[in-house]
Amino acid sequence: MTSVESRVDLDIEAVREIVRKHRNELGGLLAILEEIQSECGFLPAWALKVVAAELRRPLIDVYSVATFYRAFSLQPRGRQTICVCLGTACHVRGGEEVARAFERALGIRAGQTTADGEFTLETVNCLGACALGPIAMVNGRIFSKVQPAKVPEIVEALRRSRHRPALATAST
Repeated sequence: MTSVESRVDLDIEAVREIVRKHRNELGGLLAILEEIQSECGFLPAWALKVVAAELRRPLIDVYSVATFYRAFSLQPRGRQTICVCLGTACHVRGGEEVARAFERALGIRAGQTTADGEFTLETVNCLGACALGPIAMVNGRIFSKVQPAKVPEIVEALRRSRHRPALATAST
């Protein structure tokens, strides 16, 4: 995995302040982790250690929550996240080939982020649009009936756009 800088430099005191703000809330740990990730773009290991110490909870408890929820990431994510569905309907329609095409076009494997910090590629078990498969989702925008040969065009268009696409569907 390539190294990508965090989006914001968050220091120990800022993490402690986040913990103090949410310490007594129902679901406080989730709120703490969400805010740290919002500030950093991911959950740095050092921040999880600070959270555990401040909450006087074992690090494994904090780590378990951080790894259980798919919304959290322990690694820096790209500005744009591409999710390729590998659920049953997409799988039988070529989802694996689409995922491999994205890996080739981006020069990374699923679960990694490009060196320029632009893209993170993920695979998911279902995106809930089974009739449109195989599908890929980029920051909420669904690309339906994606063909592996079209993936380089999709990636190039995303590189040119340099902005997060609005929620929409686009047959590809």
